[in-house]
Amino acid sequence: MTTASFDDREKAFENKYKHDQDLQFKVQSKAVRLFGLWAAEKLGKKGDDAQKYADEVLDSDFDEPGIKDVLRKVQKDFTAKGITMTDHHLENEYNVHLTAAKKALSAA
Repeated sequence: MTTASFDDREKAFENKYKHDQDLQFKVQSKAVRLFGLWAAEKLGKKGDDAQKYADEVLDSDFDEPGIKDVLRKVQKDFTAKGITMTDHHLENEYNVHLTAAKKALSAA
């Protein structure tokens, strides 16, 4: 293998890795946003208030790696509003939105 072809392969792998990371970030962001909109509806928020709440949920995703921060934020808001929902149910609901986000972005 020549140095040029090795360099080309290395760049291709780096580009694929970057593309995969970008796609993963977009999927995660879309899933959290959709989950935030679902939670906003459960909280009785509509229109701009629902959009603002989804933005808050999305912002909470940067507190720590994974989705525990998102689930914790929504659970706290549900509890404050008197809505009882298990952590397991919230996680399942998030996974529904994650699947929808993957489908939406793969179709685009």
